[in-house]
This record gives sequence, structure tokens and C-alpha cells, in this order.
Amino acid sequence: MINKQILLSLLLLITGTAFVLQDSDSEILPEEPAETTVSVIRVDGIIGPTSSQYITRGLGKSIQNGDEALIIVLDTPGGLLDSTQEIVQTLLGTEHPTVVYVSPSGANAGSAGTFITLAAHIAAMAPATNIGAASPVSMGGGEMDTVAQKKIFNFSESFIESIAEERGRNTEWAKLAVSDGASITANEALELNVIDLIADNLQDLLEKIDGMDVDGRILVTKNATPVEIPRTLAEIFFSFIIRPEVMLILTLIAIYGIIGEVTNPGGIVPGVSGVIALILLLYGVAAMPINMAGFLLIGLAIILFIAEAFTPAFGLLIGAGAVSFFLGALMLFQDLPAEIQLSLYWLIPATLLTAAFFGWIVTYAIKSLFKPPVTGLESSYGKRADVTDSISPGQPGRVFFDGEYWTAESDSEIREGEKAEIVEYRGLRVIVKPFAPAKKDVSGK
Repeated sequence: MINKQILLSLLLLITGTAFVLQDSDSEILPEEPAETTVSVIRVDGIIGPTSSQYITRGLGKSIQNGDEALIIVLDTPGGLLDSTQEIVQTLLGTEHPTVVYVSPSGANAGSAGTFITLAAHIAAMAPATNIGAASPVSMGGGEMDTVAQKKIFNFSESFIESIAEERGRNTEWAKLAVSDGASITANEALELNVIDLIADNLQDLLEKIDGMDVDGRILVTKNATPVEIPRTLAEIFFSFIIRPEVMLILTLIAIYGIIGEVTNPGGIVPGVSGVIALILLLYGVAAMPINMAGFLLIGLAIILFIAEAFTPAFGLLIGAGAVSFFLGALMLFQDLPAEIQLSLYWLIPATLLTAAFFGWIVTYAIKSLFKPPVTGLESSYGKRADVTDSISPGQPGRVFFDGEYWTAESDSEIREGEKAEIVEYRGLRVIVKPFAPAKKDVSGK
């Protein structure tokens, strides 16, 4: 009996030890961490409608993928206030963690970029980058002296203050960025509580935001895999054609193509190219705040160029058209922020090229007025004919040219077998004169 009890005790001891060892092993072996990802989108250039669509699409994709966060790599000189508002509303309205990273070194979060950076859950900058200069610009870049412009200024100041307050950032500096156009470096932005951190690169950023609390959610990004969300071809294309310099080129193609087709019908390619350019230009006009006075001046320039082509005024209308085109193009984009307005380096060559183009057309038209006819009876003037029957004053004869016989009259006597020169036509008769071949220079030239 005692032996049975001893054996039972040993069995229980061995079994218990096995369970303890199993539990201790489960505590010692770490669990394999789940792989995490972050979505990355890159927003550069002018902030416009396509930028807003891209950020909205990127955010939706990041949420769908179950990412830890959406990282917006930003480098912009500024952009449109309407598009900026849409982006800010998107960033403030989402619970999904968002990070704006002003990068690479040398990048800028200017004007609209300042609003966007402040609106993110986490704001970061690379070394040697800048943020600020968020003042709204008046038409023509001058002082704001109208009620409407003052309203825009006051709205921008209160708008950026509310963004900074919502994200717990420096509201005083945010207002200065609008009121005084203040601009600061990454180090200054960190000291002034405008941004949360400075990161050398994307991997450094992921390590530094790891463990941060975003509305109660702890980020796990140290070993996260960045997943790039590229722009679609449509986003790339339409963000390209709303650039002022591209819209100017489209304007030139539309003018050259359409007027080239009107003045020389049947070319097809110029006309089709002009119409396509015009349609793309109208899209840009709808997407961007275009000054209509400038648009009308360019329209007047086109009318003047066409008038010169059909009624040559020896360049007077071309000169007036060039002035109208220059002023119109100068005014066309003046409602845009100063940093993305059309440069004179584009405008002056475009004006000179346009004037030269229509100058060439008018020169060609004037020359054509003095060219001899190449069709009809008039095209025979000056041609040589063979005299088949003698001709004398008051006594018609016959001549042969271009495969036909004609009754011919002349004020001079021309014998059969000689040559005659066609002068004009009178009814069914031709007036001729003795053919005089050009004399050679005595020097032999």
C-alpha cells in the first residue's frame, strides 16, 4: 500500500513539473509581432484640386489597408485657398493618424503648406527646411485695400489659429505666419512648438513617432514597412496642366493652331491641335482662379491678329495685338498666390514669339498679293507663243501655246515662225507683242 502511495506521489510530481516547465517556456518565448505598415504619399508643387483629391484618396487607401498612419511628404510653395481648406478639413476630420513630413532637406511648407502641416496629428520636418509665409496675396501683389480682400485676410488668420489650437500648437506664431508672413526653419519650428519633431529621413521619422499617442492610439511604427501610394496618371496630368506656364503654352498652341487652320484650311493637324489645347485650357480656367479681364484681353489680341492676317495693316494690328496679349497674360494669373504667378521669363518670350508668328503670316499674305496668278487665263501673261500666221496692226493672225491655237492681235508686225509674248486677253482673242529675250550683260554675267 505504501509503495502504491509513493508511486502515485511521484507520478503527480512529474506531471506537475511538466506543466510548470510548459508554462515557463510559454513565458520565455516571445510572441512574433504582427507586421505593421504605413502609407506614404508625396505632395509637391502647387496645392490645387488634384492635390486635395490625391490626399483624400491616399487617406482612404491607408484606412482600408489598416495602416498605422498616413505619412504625407510635403514640399510646396503654396496654392489655392479652396483646395487648402478641403485638405485641412480632411485631416482634421479623420481619426486615422496622419503625419505631415516636410522633406527632403531644402523643401518648403510655404503658404498653403503651413496650414496643411499644422492640421496633421503629427508635424515633422527634415533638417534645412522651412515653414511659414502664409499671408494671402492681393490681386497684383499690392496692399489689400478692398473689403473683400480684408475679409480673406481675416478669415485666413482665424482659420490658421483654429487649426493650431485644435492640434495644440503655437497659435501666436500661426497668426504671425499670416499677418506678417513669418517664416522659420525646422529648428525654430521645433523650439516654438510649431512642429513635433525633426527627422533626418523617413526611417528616422518612423522610429521617432513609434510609441506616440494619437487620440488614444499608440503608434507602432519602428519596424513598419512604408507603402508608397503613387499619383494616378490623371492626377499627374491634371496637376501639370494647371501650372500657369503650362496654361500659357496651351494658350499659344490654341491661338496658333486655330488661326493657322482658319488662314490655311485643310491642314487638319493645326486645327485639331488648337481645339485640344483650347479644351485643356478651359479645364485649367475652371480649376484655377483666372482673372477674366486678362482672358478678354487675350481674346482681343486673337481678334487683332486675325484681322491683320486678312487685311494687312503693315504690322499695326500685330503691334496692338502683342500689347493686348502681354497685358492679358500678365493679368490672367494675378489672382494666384505670388509664389505661383506667371514669371516674366515666360511671358516676354511668349509675347515675342506670338508677334513673330503673326508677323510671318502677314508677310506671307502681303507677298501673295504681288505674286502673278498661277491659274486661269491670267497665268499665261508673259508666256511665249509661236506665231503660226503673221500678225500686223489691224490684221489679226494666229499663235500657238499651251497646246491651243488662238487668234492674236498686235500693235507691231510679227511674222510667221517668230515668237510672241502674251500681253492680255480680249474676249476670245489674245493680245501679243514681239518676244524680246533678255539681253546678257556685256561683262558676261
